[in-house]
Amino acid sequence: MAAEIEAKMKVEGFDSLRNRLAERGAHRVGSALETNTFFDTPDRSLLAKDKGLRIRRTRDDVSGRERFVVTFKGPQQNGPLKRREEVEVEVVSGDDAERLLKALGYDPTLSFQKRRESWKLDECKVELDELPILGRFVEIEGPDQATVMRVREKLHMSDQPLIKTSYIAILAAHLKETNDPRRSVTF
Repeated sequence: MAAEIEAKMKVEGFDSLRNRLAERGAHRVGSALETNTFFDTPDRSLLAKDKGLRIRRTRDDVSGRERFVVTFKGPQQNGPLKRREEVEVEVVSGDDAERLLKALGYDPTLSFQKRRESWKLDECKVELDELPILGRFVEIEGPDQATVMRVREKLHMSDQPLIKTSYIAILAAHLKETNDPRRSVTF
Protein backbone atom coordinates (compact mmCIF):
# COMPACT_ATOMS: atom_id res chain seq x y z
CA MET A 1 0.00 0.00 0.00
CA ALA A 2 1.06 3.55 -0.65
CA ALA A 3 1.39 5.99 2.22
CA GLU A 4 -0.29 9.37 2.34
CA ILE A 5 2.02 11.85 4.10
CA GLU A 6 0.69 15.38 4.44
CA ALA A 7 0.74 18.62 6.37
CA LYS A 8 -2.67 20.29 6.62
CA MET A 9 -3.14 23.85 7.85
CA LYS A 10 -6.16 26.16 8.11
CA VAL A 11 -5.76 29.56 6.39
CA GLU A 12 -7.86 32.70 6.00
CA GLY A 13 -7.31 33.02 2.25
CA PHE A 14 -5.22 31.88 -0.69
CA ASP A 15 -4.00 35.07 -2.43
CA SER A 16 -0.66 35.48 -0.62
CA LEU A 17 -0.01 31.73 -0.84
CA ARG A 18 -0.64 31.74 -4.60
CA ASN A 19 1.92 34.53 -4.89
CA ARG A 20 4.49 32.57 -2.84
CA LEU A 21 3.86 29.45 -4.93
CA ALA A 22 4.45 31.38 -8.15
CA GLU A 23 7.58 33.09 -6.74
CA ARG A 24 9.07 29.71 -5.84
CA GLY A 25 8.46 28.24 -9.28
CA ALA A 26 5.45 26.09 -8.46
CA HIS A 27 3.34 24.86 -11.34
CA ARG A 28 -0.46 25.23 -11.17
CA VAL A 29 -1.95 21.88 -12.16
CA GLY A 30 -5.64 22.84 -12.23
CA SER A 31 -8.80 23.15 -10.20
CA ALA A 32 -11.86 21.02 -9.64
CA LEU A 33 -15.02 20.52 -7.63
CA GLU A 34 -14.93 17.29 -5.63
CA THR A 35 -17.80 15.41 -4.08
CA ASN A 36 -16.59 13.00 -1.40
CA THR A 37 -19.00 10.32 -0.20
CA PHE A 38 -17.93 8.15 2.74
CA PHE A 39 -19.20 4.64 3.44
CA ASP A 40 -19.28 2.40 6.49
CA THR A 41 -21.14 -0.58 7.88
CA PRO A 42 -24.31 0.03 9.91
CA ASP A 43 -22.34 -0.56 13.14
CA ARG A 44 -19.59 1.87 11.95
CA SER A 45 -16.86 -0.79 12.05
CA LEU A 46 -14.52 1.22 9.80
CA LEU A 47 -14.83 4.36 11.92
CA ALA A 48 -14.18 2.30 15.08
CA LYS A 49 -10.86 1.18 13.56
CA ASP A 50 -9.94 4.70 12.28
CA LYS A 51 -10.33 3.54 8.68
CA GLY A 52 -12.13 5.20 5.80
CA LEU A 53 -13.84 4.19 2.56
CA ARG A 54 -14.75 6.86 0.05
CA ILE A 55 -15.92 7.48 -3.48
CA ARG A 56 -14.62 10.79 -4.84
CA ARG A 57 -16.17 12.40 -7.89
CA THR A 58 -13.91 15.10 -9.36
CA ARG A 59 -15.19 17.51 -12.02
CA ASP A 60 -12.43 19.53 -13.69
CA ASP A 61 -13.28 23.25 -13.76
CA VAL A 62 -11.94 23.79 -17.29
CA SER A 63 -12.80 20.63 -19.22
CA GLY A 64 -15.82 19.50 -17.19
CA ARG A 65 -14.36 15.96 -17.32
CA GLU A 66 -15.42 13.76 -14.42
CA ARG A 67 -13.29 11.19 -12.71
CA PHE A 68 -14.32 8.66 -10.05
CA VAL A 69 -11.91 7.18 -7.50
CA VAL A 70 -12.64 4.67 -4.74
CA THR A 71 -10.25 5.14 -1.80
CA PHE A 72 -9.51 3.07 1.29
CA LYS A 73 -7.58 4.78 4.09
CA GLY A 74 -5.96 2.90 6.94
CA PRO A 75 -5.59 4.16 10.52
CA GLN A 76 -3.45 7.21 11.17
CA GLN A 77 0.10 6.50 12.21
CA ASN A 78 2.04 8.32 14.92
CA GLY A 79 4.13 11.34 14.05
CA PRO A 80 3.82 15.09 13.55
CA LEU A 81 2.21 14.81 10.11
CA LYS A 82 -0.93 13.06 8.99
CA ARG A 83 0.27 9.69 7.71
CA ARG A 84 -1.83 6.71 6.76
CA GLU A 85 -1.92 3.88 4.28
CA GLU A 86 -3.99 4.62 1.20
CA VAL A 87 -5.26 2.52 -1.70
CA GLU A 88 -6.96 4.23 -4.63
CA VAL A 89 -8.69 2.69 -7.64
CA GLU A 90 -10.11 4.75 -10.50
CA VAL A 91 -13.46 3.47 -11.73
CA VAL A 92 -15.56 4.27 -14.79
CA SER A 93 -18.83 4.81 -12.95
CA GLY A 94 -19.41 6.31 -9.53
CA ASP A 95 -22.93 4.86 -9.50
CA ASP A 96 -21.63 1.34 -10.17
CA ALA A 97 -19.00 1.76 -7.45
CA GLU A 98 -21.69 2.84 -4.99
CA ARG A 99 -23.87 -0.16 -5.91
CA LEU A 100 -20.89 -2.45 -5.37
CA LEU A 101 -20.09 -0.99 -1.94
CA LYS A 102 -23.75 -1.25 -0.90
CA ALA A 103 -23.83 -4.90 -2.05
CA LEU A 104 -20.81 -5.53 0.19
CA GLY A 105 -22.63 -4.06 3.22
CA TYR A 106 -21.32 -0.47 3.16
CA ASP A 107 -23.79 2.41 3.24
CA PRO A 108 -23.20 6.13 2.59
CA THR A 109 -22.69 7.94 5.90
CA LEU A 110 -21.72 11.51 4.96
CA SER A 111 -20.98 13.43 1.79
CA PHE A 112 -19.37 16.83 1.26
CA GLN A 113 -18.10 19.00 -1.56
CA LYS A 114 -14.69 20.60 -1.75
CA ARG A 115 -13.22 23.12 -4.18
CA ARG A 116 -9.60 22.18 -4.82
CA GLU A 117 -6.86 24.10 -6.62
CA SER A 118 -3.79 21.94 -7.21
CA TRP A 119 -0.15 23.00 -7.49
CA LYS A 120 3.13 21.10 -7.82
CA LEU A 121 6.22 22.33 -5.96
CA ASP A 122 9.37 20.24 -5.85
CA GLU A 123 8.22 16.69 -5.10
CA CYS A 124 5.02 17.79 -3.37
CA LYS A 125 1.42 18.40 -4.27
CA VAL A 126 0.11 21.60 -2.71
CA GLU A 127 -3.67 21.66 -2.50
CA LEU A 128 -5.70 24.79 -1.78
CA ASP A 129 -9.00 23.45 -0.44
CA GLU A 130 -12.23 25.29 0.31
CA LEU A 131 -15.05 23.46 2.07
CA PRO A 132 -18.56 24.63 2.92
CA ILE A 133 -18.97 25.38 6.65
CA LEU A 134 -15.30 24.60 7.45
CA GLY A 135 -13.42 27.22 5.39
CA ARG A 136 -10.02 27.16 3.67
CA PHE A 137 -7.13 24.77 4.15
CA VAL A 138 -3.77 24.01 2.58
CA GLU A 139 -2.49 20.45 2.23
CA ILE A 140 1.11 19.67 1.31
CA GLU A 141 1.52 16.02 0.36
CA GLY A 142 4.84 14.45 -0.50
CA PRO A 143 6.99 11.33 -0.51
CA ASP A 144 8.32 11.74 3.03
CA GLN A 145 8.11 13.94 6.11
CA ALA A 146 11.34 15.84 5.41
CA THR A 147 10.24 16.85 1.90
CA VAL A 148 6.79 17.95 3.11
CA MET A 149 8.29 20.02 5.93
CA ARG A 150 10.84 21.61 3.56
CA VAL A 151 8.06 22.74 1.20
CA ARG A 152 6.01 23.94 4.17
CA GLU A 153 8.96 26.10 5.25
CA LYS A 154 9.56 27.29 1.67
CA LEU A 155 5.98 28.58 1.63
CA HIS A 156 6.47 30.36 4.98
CA MET A 157 3.84 28.18 6.67
CA SER A 158 5.96 26.70 9.47
CA ASP A 159 4.17 28.82 12.06
CA GLN A 160 0.74 27.49 11.04
CA PRO A 161 -0.58 24.75 13.37
CA LEU A 162 -0.71 21.30 11.81
CA ILE A 163 -4.08 19.55 11.61
CA LYS A 164 -4.03 15.76 11.56
CA THR A 165 -7.81 15.35 11.62
CA SER A 166 -9.45 14.47 8.31
CA TYR A 167 -12.02 16.76 6.70
CA ILE A 168 -14.74 14.16 7.19
CA ALA A 169 -13.98 13.93 10.94
CA ILE A 170 -13.91 17.73 11.32
CA LEU A 171 -17.20 18.05 9.46
CA ALA A 172 -18.89 15.19 11.34
CA ALA A 173 -17.86 16.72 14.69
CA HIS A 174 -19.17 20.13 13.62
CA LEU A 175 -22.52 18.70 12.48
CA LYS A 176 -22.88 16.77 15.76
CA GLU A 177 -21.87 19.79 17.86
CA THR A 178 -24.41 22.05 16.13
CA ASN A 179 -27.15 19.38 16.00
CA ASP A 180 -27.17 19.67 12.21
CA PRO A 181 -28.89 16.55 10.81
CA ARG A 182 -27.50 16.88 7.26
CA ARG A 183 -25.80 13.92 5.65
CA SER A 184 -24.66 15.97 2.66
CA VAL A 185 -22.92 19.36 2.72
CA THR A 186 -22.56 21.23 -0.57
CA PHE A 187 -21.79 24.74 -1.80
